[in-house]
Amino acid sequence: MRTVGAALAALSFVGVAALAGCSGEGSGDGVSQNASPASSPSASSSPSPASSWNPKPGSVAAVGDSITRGFDACSVLADCPEVSWATGSDSLVRSLAVRLLGPAKAVDRSWNHAVSGARMAQLPEQMALAAKERPELVTVMMGANDACRDSVRLMTPVADFRASFEASMRQLRAGAPKAQVYVSSVPDLKRLWSTGRLDEGAKQIWSLGICRSMLAEADDLGPAAVARRDAVQERVVAYNRVLRDVCAKDRHCRYDGGAVFGFRFTGAQLSPWDWFHPSRDGQARLAEIAYRNITAAEPPA
Repeated sequence: MRTVGAALAALSFVGVAALAGCSGEGSGDGVSQNASPASSPSASSSPSPASSWNPKPGSVAAVGDSITRGFDACSVLADCPEVSWATGSDSLVRSLAVRLLGPAKAVDRSWNHAVSGARMAQLPEQMALAAKERPELVTVMMGANDACRDSVRLMTPVADFRASFEASMRQLRAGAPKAQVYVSSVPDLKRLWSTGRLDEGAKQIWSLGICRSMLAEADDLGPAAVARRDAVQERVVAYNRVLRDVCAKDRHCRYDGGAVFGFRFTGAQLSPWDWFHPSRDGQARLAEIAYRNITAAEPPA
């Protein structure tokens, strides 16, 4: 299923800079395989009262990065919002908006303000746009780009990540004080590396410069490489704690309990063009996770 030759040929004409992993425009969110959500470092749930949560919101606005834009899911180096897990129209994905609203209403009652390549610092602007729609639900999937940089040194500091997320929530509340918020955990990038490094095609594609902080020199198991990957993993865990804690302070916010961090994506659920972003099937799995958590009577534990 891995069209490595075609992928490398297609990517070569744009050069490594266009695929600078999470640090470049239009890239930088991975999905991964990990232990069960219960063992995730971010598995604690938001304590928002169950009685304040509406499991059937009538409109959906999405904010985030390239995962929510469907990047590399349909063709190389291109957004494909029609397969977005949050607001897409593709019948095979059955996005969250379609599952909640039905195909017809989803067209007019869902909006996608995500931007490929965005980091948490750009989320306040997206939230301001989402608030103008007066949505009943806002989905947030952001943070992989903050960890997925050209080097560990360039990762977003945890304090800055927290400040930007708090500012984002304030932006939303200024324009949509009663909108519910569903926050996805950041994917497990280290599990992505440990799975993909067994595939020669994946390693060839990663060598073009995708998520260098985690995926560079995938076969290097020396002390420096191990320390580098561990540092990225620790940062992702810290980001997820921030998402959980900030969300817990808002009575209309529900964190996914580490569900995306802990989900076991397979190779078939990753883009054949970058072995990094979700494929159409991967987008469908994200939609399932979100729908299950949003419609549950209680927040995920």
